[in-house]
Amino acid sequence: MEFGIIVFPGTWSDTDCYTAVTDNLGQEARYVWHKDSDLSGLDCLIVPGGFSYGDYLRPGAIARFSPVMPAVQRFADSGGLVIGICNGFQILCEAGMLPGVLTRNSHLQFRCQWVNLRVESSNSPFTNRCEVGDVLAVPISHGEGNYYADDATLDALEQNGQIIFRYSDTDGGVTKASNPNGSRRNIAGISNREGNVLGMMPHPERCCDPLVGGTDGLAIFRSILEFTQKIASASL
Repeated sequence: MEFGIIVFPGTWSDTDCYTAVTDNLGQEARYVWHKDSDLSGLDCLIVPGGFSYGDYLRPGAIARFSPVMPAVQRFADSGGLVIGICNGFQILCEAGMLPGVLTRNSHLQFRCQWVNLRVESSNSPFTNRCEVGDVLAVPISHGEGNYYADDATLDALEQNGQIIFRYSDTDGGVTKASNPNGSRRNIAGISNREGNVLGMMPHPERCCDPLVGGTDGLAIFRSILEFTQKIASASL
């Protein structure tokens, strides 16, 4: 399969994502500049982390108006897989592709550390290689990862199975102490209603090789690969 990695001015996790899906996953990838709109031949889009447009106004607020974003929306509307990581999650929320907003961390500190994520759904294209309750060790690096939505939206996310990851302790306990940014209901990652768009604050691309301290991020990328291969086989 081939991944497309969106690059905005200020993006800096693009090469990490490229390495994860090529060197570690063994698949193809190409960079897509923010002024481009040709997404032909791509099976999954990655909107990576960084500080798009310097995070002016607020993270993702300017990137949502980039020429590439209507193409990303069309890609998702046609059923294509899209994963937004960190700043990518912020961009997808600003663009209205995911509900809610990412706000300043509750402790007002930038956090760069390893966290634990409890898998809340194994029906997602992004977690089909996991079991519900699995705990993944994945690093974070953000100052504005505090997920907020009103109670009605949160209840809908719960009922529709759109909460994919929650911050937890090593045993899978969802506790206040395990929440690194104050996100409501310990939310670390959500999907759209259709399930083909995922936004998550932690960085799975940074834990795909033992050299960087862990490989739990591969569970997410391998899930994407398996889902895509099944779809391709079904269409033959």
